[in-house]
Amino acid sequence: MSERKVLNKYYPPDFDPAKIPKLKLPKDRQYVVRLMAPFNMRCKTCGEYIYKGKKFNARKETVMNELYMGLPIFRFYIKCTRCLAEITFKTDPENTDYAMEHGATRNFQAEKLLEEEEKKITKDREEEELNNPMKVLENRTRDSKMEMEVLENLQELKELNQRQASVDFEGMLGTYKELEQREKEREKEDDERETQEMLERALVKRLRDSDSDSDQESESSSRPKKPSTDRPTDILTTDRLADTQGLSVRGVKKAKVESWERSVGGLGGGGALGTLVVRKKPATSVPKPDTTVTPAGSNTQTVSKAAAIVPTEATKPITAQNGSSSLSLLGAYSDSDDSNNSE
Repeated sequence: MSERKVLNKYYPPDFDPAKIPKLKLPKDRQYVVRLMAPFNMRCKTCGEYIYKGKKFNARKETVMNELYMGLPIFRFYIKCTRCLAEITFKTDPENTDYAMEHGATRNFQAEKLLEEEEKKITKDREEEELNNPMKVLENRTRDSKMEMEVLENLQELKELNQRQASVDFEGMLGTYKELEQREKEREKEDDERETQEMLERALVKRLRDSDSDSDQESESSSRPKKPSTDRPTDILTTDRLADTQGLSVRGVKKAKVESWERSVGGLGGGGALGTLVVRKKPATSVPKPDTTVTPAGSNTQTVSKAAAIVPTEATKPITAQNGSSSLSLLGAYSDSDDSNNSE
């Protein structure tokens, strides 16, 4: 399988590059290139400042009949960003720089002008010394004299500085060391003091905790203990249990509490549920006088009826263990009726 991006092309054995037709293009043709402004300039038409590094789409061409040591010189055409006036500049390989042609003026550069002035002075002096030996001697004498004056001035400045500022470097170093030692000692003392304070606070807190624990223990010992309940519903029968306990203390045999009474409670006692039900009071019956005349033989029946009406110990309501009345006088009346019917 062939490669997608071919880097090497196939040349047949009978390939002749001389047979390839050549394009006849003009030598002064222009190319569109992307470049940045090589220096600061100002447009002559509108006065717009164009700073170094501004990017342009420029046209590039080769300058005809201009060479520097065999190197071609190129010209660039750009347009002003404000008025679109054409500005041209070209390369300057002699000074490794660019030269402004027309359309704008290069901004003032003091450093470049100073370098150019120094180069000009040096060049003139070399030309004078080349043709006049006496000029060479005069220049050397002037230079040596100037060097001596510079050295004397430098020595005077050093002496003046020593007189005005007598600095004891050893004393400065000693003072710095003392200050550093004092600072370390102070930090150490502060750390020890903070540690001691923390220990004292911890000791005081521990003593307070022990005192509070002892107070709580004394209060709990002096406080009476509450009766413990085995089940949550035992609170309903606390009064009943207290009564039964009191009876057992007096010597009476303790009655057995049924499971349903322990969970719900009795109705007759003074417990929590005893106040919700009103117990029916036994009705007392008054015998009516018998006005009917009966024969002598029937006296026995009348006496038996009167005796049945009088309440006795058997007709009293029987109270169960939980205090509820399970029998009433209705049972007594029913017994008397049955005896009458039988007779």
